[in-house]
Amino acid sequence: MTFVEGPVRVRVPATSANLGPGFDTLGLALDLHDRLEAEVLPDGLVVEVRGYGEGQVPLDERHLVVRAMRATFDRLGQQPSGLRLSCTNVIPHARGLGSSSAAIVAGVWLARELVAGGHLLLDDAALLDLAARMEGHPDNVAPALLGGFVISGQDADGSFWAVPGSVDPRVGAVVFVPTTPVETEAARGLLPADVPHADAAANAGRAALLVAALSGHPEELLRATEDRLHQEYRRPAMPESLALVEALRADGIPAVISGAGPTVLAFTDGPGSVATEELLARCPEGWGGHALAVSGTGAAPDDR
Repeated sequence: MTFVEGPVRVRVPATSANLGPGFDTLGLALDLHDRLEAEVLPDGLVVEVRGYGEGQVPLDERHLVVRAMRATFDRLGQQPSGLRLSCTNVIPHARGLGSSSAAIVAGVWLARELVAGGHLLLDDAALLDLAARMEGHPDNVAPALLGGFVISGQDADGSFWAVPGSVDPRVGAVVFVPTTPVETEAARGLLPADVPHADAAANAGRAALLVAALSGHPEELLRATEDRLHQEYRRPAMPESLALVEALRADGIPAVISGAGPTVLAFTDGPGSVATEELLARCPEGWGGHALAVSGTGAAPDDR
C-alpha cells in the first residue's frame, strides 16, 4: 500500500439529527462546513486547530479526527510514518449540530484519500460503517458523509444502513445556537428506558409524515415535526431551548431541538426570504442565529 504525495482537503457539513420525531434515524446536512487538510509526513504528528475547539481540544493522538484516521488506516492495513492535520472549524461544539460526526467523517474520508487506490479498498458504505461505529449511531454521520436528508439505522446483526431522501427546494432552516453547550451523553441520560405505546405510535406516524413533508409537502412540516419521545424529557438540561421551541410552534413555525440540543432548528423557506429574516429577528439575546440552506453534498474535496 502506498500513500499519495501532497495534502488532501475535505469540507464536511454540519448536521441536524432527529428533526423532532425521527429519533436516532433521521438527519439533515446543513450548509455550514468544517474544512480540513491532511498529508503524510516522514515522521511525527502535527495537529493544528482554528475556530471552534482552538486551545481546548487535544493536539495529539487523542484528537477525534486523528483517531478516525487511525481507525481507517487500520482497516486499510497500514499506518503512515507521520501525519499533519489542519482543521478550520465553524461547526459549534456540543450544540447538537453534529460537530463530532463531522470530525469522524472528515477523518475517515481524509485517510481514504491519502491511500493510493483507497476508493477501491473502501467504498462509501465501508466509510459509513467505520464512522457510525465510532460515533455509536448513524443519524449524524450519514448526512455528513452523503449530504441532504438521510434515513439511517442499524440492523440486528450490527450493520449500519443509510437511504438518501429528497428535500423540496422550498425547505431551508434557521438555527438558534445557545452559548452553553450540552454534552450528548448527558442529554441521553435524561431519556427513560421505556415510553408509552401511544407515544411511540404517534412518533412513528409523524416520522413517516416528515419524510413526505420534506420531499414535497413543506406545508405539513409543523404537524410532521411533533415529538413525544425525547425532547420533553431533555427539558432539565435545556429549559430555554424547549421554551423557544414551544413559542415558535405556538406561532405555527416548525421548530425542534437539533440533535441532542441545545440548538433549536426551525424550518423555513431558505436564506434571504422575508420569513427567514423575521425568524432570525426572534433569536434570543446572546444566542447565535444562522439561516442555512440544506447541503446537497456531504464530505467532498475542498477546492477553495
